[in-house]
Amino acid sequence: MIETTVVGSYPQPDWLVDKSRYRQTVVPRIRMPELWRVPPAHLGEAQDDAVRLAVGDMESAGVDVVTDGEQRRESYFNEFANGLSGIDLEHPGEAINRLGKRQAVPRVVGPIRRERPVFLRDARFLRAVTARRIKLAVPGPFTLAALAQDEHYRDPERLAMAYAAAVNEELRELEPVLDWLQLDEPYLEARPDHAKAYALPAIDRALAGLRKPTCIHVCFGYAFSHALAGTSKSGGYRFALELERSTATHLSLEAAQPRLDLASLAAIRGKTVVLGVLDLGASTPETADVVAARLREALRHVPAERLVAAPDCGMKYLDRPSARARLRALVEGARRV
Repeated sequence: MIETTVVGSYPQPDWLVDKSRYRQTVVPRIRMPELWRVPPAHLGEAQDDAVRLAVGDMESAGVDVVTDGEQRRESYFNEFANGLSGIDLEHPGEAINRLGKRQAVPRVVGPIRRERPVFLRDARFLRAVTARRIKLAVPGPFTLAALAQDEHYRDPERLAMAYAAAVNEELRELEPVLDWLQLDEPYLEARPDHAKAYALPAIDRALAGLRKPTCIHVCFGYAFSHALAGTSKSGGYRFALELERSTATHLSLEAAQPRLDLASLAAIRGKTVVLGVLDLGASTPETADVVAARLREALRHVPAERLVAAPDCGMKYLDRPSARARLRALVEGARRV
């Protein structure tokens, strides 16, 4: 049977976060404590409960490899990016995001180093609340470097390699707890020319020495952010297929919303393809029949033993009823195939 997973995030409860603030900054790159509705003294307990709810939804749907829904994160990016030394937390920098807008980002003023675990407690809690296989995602070194104002290294490749060393330390500490390890690298497609110059060495450095399955997630950005900006997604990847040459075992690609020509998947011969078959920008959830049809088309180009079904991207900007319906369609569609 074709396995199923989620990419990373899942909707956070309205009692936990003030979702109106996401319209100000869809993906915060610096810390955004005002997002949380729960006072700091009770925030950790509330986040624990939110994780239990998210995992329960995934288990109920029958998802094979689950995450904690990133319920403790303000974004996929900012907790890790601002949990390293060498960052001036009081005086952020600025960078241009993939939609061409200026955005506050971490300002690098010294050597990038990981001085403490960032997600280890999250991984251990997730391991304790489910018997299913689990994974967590860490932002990848290329994306971390793309979204920083560098006043120390003054060289994007050196900055990416510094981030890669810090990411590797985090992944090595997470590996004994998790079943899969994932890098989120959406900016590979936003900056494909830079990616061709130094992304692969940085990614391989981040994954060095790991033995469990390793996945790189590449996408064109959240459907929610494109809807706010009035932009659309590309119909094809300009860099992602070059990740065939990386040491990762899995490649996670969104395919439903950008209407990817699945014939391009035939070029991926040495990786398991985690294929996005849920369009998270669609107004209504797909049916299991639609999911099954997309998977059958993918099977023309990728053998079943190297295919995993997933949403296009993280699901955090959906409402929970819609997210639950989509997960049920994902699992049922995979079972029908």
